Amino acid sequence: MRRVVFGIFIVLGIVLLTGLGLWQVQRLAWKTELIARVNARVTAPAVPAPPVTATVTAKADEYRHVTVHGRFLNMAEAQVYTVSDYGGGYWVMTPLQRDDGSVIFINRGFVPLDKQDPKTRAAGNTGAEVAVTGLLRMPETKGWLFSQANDPAHDRWYRRDIAAIAATRHLGPVAPYFIDADATPNPGGWPKGGLTVIRFPNSHLMYAITWFSMALGLAGVSAWLMWFRKPEAD
Repeated sequence: MRRVVFGIFIVLGIVLLTGLGLWQVQRLAWKTELIARVNARVTAPAVPAPPVTATVTAKADEYRHVTVHGRFLNMAEAQVYTVSDYGGGYWVMTPLQRDDGSVIFINRGFVPLDKQDPKTRAAGNTGAEVAVTGLLRMPETKGWLFSQANDPAHDRWYRRDIAAIAATRHLGPVAPYFIDADATPNPGGWPKGGLTVIRFPNSHLMYAITWFSMALGLAGVSAWLMWFRKPEAD
């Protein structure tokens, strides 16, 4: 009787481990397709940015290579704290107004802590019409587990929540996305664009091999215990 119960638990364990391995194989296929899709978007020729009324989703649109024309509303910029390859500093999020009056926030790039005040980089705050090329990004409405929350009342920002930033500046209509500007130099050298980090951890193959190996190992050990090891005499 004990051998039957033991066998049932072993079978369930093998089924569970095999199922986890198959799930990781499915995740591997999804992640591989995601990486290929994003790489294709990033390297594709730039296309006009979607209108502010368009339905934009991460799956269909994020990291698309886009371009837009308009004028920066420099007085309405926001600085979002970040840590980059240059150290601690801020993303400069500046609304760009198009000819039709609609607004798209542009992440113009990174500035160090001592360049937070726009007056310290006045050369880059042009009021002329500009063309911006970069990658379409989705708003950061949720932070990490231990990340600081935005403080709109004191204009302190820790994630790029476009709707929240726009509301404090009474802007509208505003696109439901923002654009990470490319590395085209800004006058005066700041902000520094082109710092978008595209990284998708892809350890699913290793996890799949681990689960399948555990299932195979459990099957082998169980077979030895149940069929090749002599039961002890009572």
